[in-house]
Amino acid sequence: MAPVYDARGNIYAVISPDALRALGIDVPASAADAALTRQAWTASAVAAICDWPEGQRPAGSKTHRSDGLLVGPFQDAAPFDVLIVNTDGTLAERSGNGLTIFAQSLTDARRSLSDEGFTLRVHHDNDDSASPVPTDVVPAVIDGVSGFWLDIGTPGFGAAAVGAKGSGVSDTTLHQHPVNRVERLARLHPDWQTSVFVRVGNPHCVTLVGDAASLPEFAHLHQQPLNDALTRVAFAAGALGEGDPCAAGINLQWAAKAAPNRILARVFERGEGPTASSGTSASAVASAAWLCGWVQAGLVEVVMPGGTAPVRLIEQDGRLQQVQLFGAAHLQH
Repeated sequence: MAPVYDARGNIYAVISPDALRALGIDVPASAADAALTRQAWTASAVAAICDWPEGQRPAGSKTHRSDGLLVGPFQDAAPFDVLIVNTDGTLAERSGNGLTIFAQSLTDARRSLSDEGFTLRVHHDNDDSASPVPTDVVPAVIDGVSGFWLDIGTPGFGAAAVGAKGSGVSDTTLHQHPVNRVERLARLHPDWQTSVFVRVGNPHCVTLVGDAASLPEFAHLHQQPLNDALTRVAFAAGALGEGDPCAAGINLQWAAKAAPNRILARVFERGEGPTASSGTSASAVASAAWLCGWVQAGLVEVVMPGGTAPVRLIEQDGRLQQVQLFGAAHLQH
C-alpha cells in the first residue's frame, strides 16, 4: 500500500509510477506524458489508492481517505518530477502541503538530496499556466521541528492573473487597494463582499472578512446547501463545477485578521472541497493580507483548522517579490 503522510491535517498518499504500473495502471514513463494523458489513468489511481476499501470507511469521515495522490518521482536524482492528483482526477499546479509531503517522502527514501536543497517540478494539464511549475525546497528546522522552506515565488494579483472573467466579477477597493467583488460569493453571505485574486503557481480567491465570526465554520463547509454552492464556484467547468468565475476552477479562502501578522483562514479547494489546511492557500492568504495592508513583510502566521502555516513575505521597493512557506510532514501509521 502507498505510504500516507500528514502535513497540518492535509493528507496525501505517495506512490511511484512503477508502483502504479505494478497495479495494472498504465502511467507513462515521463511526467509530461503522464500529465497530458491523465484522463486515461487518474480515476483508476484514485480508486486504487485514495478510496476507502469496501466496508472500511469510518462513520462521518470524508469520501476519500486522503486529500489527493502524489505520483513520483519519475527519476532517481533531483530535480524530481511529480504529479499532484486531486480526488476528482484533475491535476493541481502546486500544493504547499503536498510538496512538503513529497519532499519528506524523498528524504525518508534516502534519495540523493542535498542539505542545500533541491527542486521539485509539478506537471499538469491546465491551459491557463505553464507546466511544469518548479519549486525550490530547502531543509530547515524551526522551533525544533524539521521541515522544509518552499519557494512559492512572486505572486500575481487580480482577475487577469487567475483567468477570472464574466459579469459576476467587479472591481472595488479596500483601504484604497484595488480588490474585487465576486457576485456568487457575495450572494452567499453579507460579509463576503471583498475578494483578492492571487496566483501562487495555482489560482486563489481570498475573501477578506471583518472578524472571525464572518469566517465559515469548517464543519459548515461540509454541509448542504453551502457545500454544493461553493463546489459550483470552486470546481472547474464540468460535472460538478460551473467554471464561474474561472473556467479551470479556483481555490477559495476566507481570511480574518487576528493580530499583527497573524491571520485566521478557512479553505475550500477546487477538485477537493473543504480542507483542514493548505500550504498554497496560506501563501495566498498572506499575500492578499499584505496587498491590503493587513500585514507587513516578514513572517506571517496563517492559522487554519489543521494547523498554523509560517509564511515569509519578502518585499522590495514596495512590491512583494517572494513568498516562502515552511512545512513539515510525518508518515501516518
